Amino acid sequence: MQNDKGTYSFSTCWNIKRHTVGREMVREIGELGFHYIELNYNVTREMLATIEPMIERGEIGVSSVHNTFPHVPDPDYGTDSVLLGFEEEDKRQRAIELLVRSAEYAHRYGAQAVVVHPGEVPMAHETIKELERLYNESGRDSEMYRTKWREMMERRQAESGRYVDQICRSLEEASDRIAAKGYKVGFGIETRSRPNQIPSLQEAKMIIERLKGAPVYLWYDIGHATMMERLGLYDNDKEMDGLMDSILGVHIHETIGLSDHWCPYVHSKDMRSFDRFLPMIEKAKVKVYELKAACRPEEIHESHELILSKLPGAGDGSLT
Repeated sequence: MQNDKGTYSFSTCWNIKRHTVGREMVREIGELGFHYIELNYNVTREMLATIEPMIERGEIGVSSVHNTFPHVPDPDYGTDSVLLGFEEEDKRQRAIELLVRSAEYAHRYGAQAVVVHPGEVPMAHETIKELERLYNESGRDSEMYRTKWREMMERRQAESGRYVDQICRSLEEASDRIAAKGYKVGFGIETRSRPNQIPSLQEAKMIIERLKGAPVYLWYDIGHATMMERLGLYDNDKEMDGLMDSILGVHIHETIGLSDHWCPYVHSKDMRSFDRFLPMIEKAKVKVYELKAACRPEEIHESHELILSKLPGAGDGSLT
């Protein structure tokens, strides 16, 4: 295969908006040299009708699926929602059922992981957009930004505990259910793209420790983690201590300012800053490029070659 990417995987978020037929979407990714894909949360049952025969024939492998999967149009169970942290028991149970369903598909496809957005402290989207606007216009050290950030964090800290508790309950129940079914897949709780969303790195560590023995791990989204560091939620270099051995998977992409899902090194033209995330890529069992549609094939190839050149001895990645 030309430009063979080995066991590195590639998310369907790159081209899903260009396709209505799943087979054609997967073939386009295959033409980039990827034999493994991550099926993201916008993949529909209709798309799966033409993808599943490809999986059965061994034309493509599935590294991971992204909860909730297949696509669920209800925003209550979308990627930016309270989800596993619902205090309403009927909604929480529905969220657990959907997570177990995602794990069932992952098991059926031979995937190792379900990528999970656990939940959030509910806040108006405008509040977060205002923080981003102030960051871009005035900078993180401006008085206006610091004031708004402090207000947001005070609310987040006051309310996050009860949502984390519910998330732990939900993950524990989901873990018990998939164990009973014999599904050998892991739940990767993902670092998120908005500061009101759970988990921070500290919360991730707390959740994983509380659920020790359950198949709950960290899914380290590099671009999101960069955004949260820039906004001030956590310090990746300091707070990854104690979490490296808990990494199940990574989403590989670079953030420029607060714009994410770019090809590492290629779009930023910065050949050094992304290097600090290479140990996370090397550690992860599942390595997935999660790139935006604007990334062109030649840029994807160049970015991958640069990463491999900076990972001496890492070969083509590992799904073992």
